[in-house]
Amino acid sequence: MKRVAVLISGRGSNLGALMAAAYRIVLVISNIPGAGGLQKAAAAEIPTMVIPHQNKTREEFDAQIDAALKAARADIVCLAGFMRILSDGFARAWEGKLINIHPSLLPAYRGTRVHERVIAAKDALSGASVHFVVPELDAGPVIAQASVAVHPSDTPETLAARVLEVEHSLYPKALALLASGGVRLERGLAVFG
Repeated sequence: MKRVAVLISGRGSNLGALMAAAYRIVLVISNIPGAGGLQKAAAAEIPTMVIPHQNKTREEFDAQIDAALKAARADIVCLAGFMRILSDGFARAWEGKLINIHPSLLPAYRGTRVHERVIAAKDALSGASVHFVVPELDAGPVIAQASVAVHPSDTPETLAARVLEVEHSLYPKALALLASGGVRLERGLAVFG
């Protein structure tokens, strides 16, 4: 069974979904002391670590995370609400083993303020994507996606809540695909089978 590490910055709702799917999570790292996901992990007896990002270069911060992941012998790293942009070197070092979940149907709406942008564009559909992490933000090949309808009455908060629901089922499925060898990153493409 693959050894999974999860990087978080907040409440850890996607971490909870991965934990419920019974993956072998060997480490949870947060850049924010007191992040809610740390308590979830600790309650499940999963080792946790806080690595603050303040007063460090991106490369120094990433080197500390890299060392912790290697010490935990992580095979796969999941970003789950981790609100830091990783350095190119880190993304390349973990290439093919580093995945993220993003609250849009990539390649649309990379970056932040996704739900506000979807509503402003009057899109009929939104959703979530799990993708391989590459140096360019939210630009890695997509492993899996799920969509939700955008209602005329939606606010960013109501849309976010529906998207989060599909994230919780999508992320464990995408991780299972990667962990089983059902998808791999080859020459910048997600290759299935």
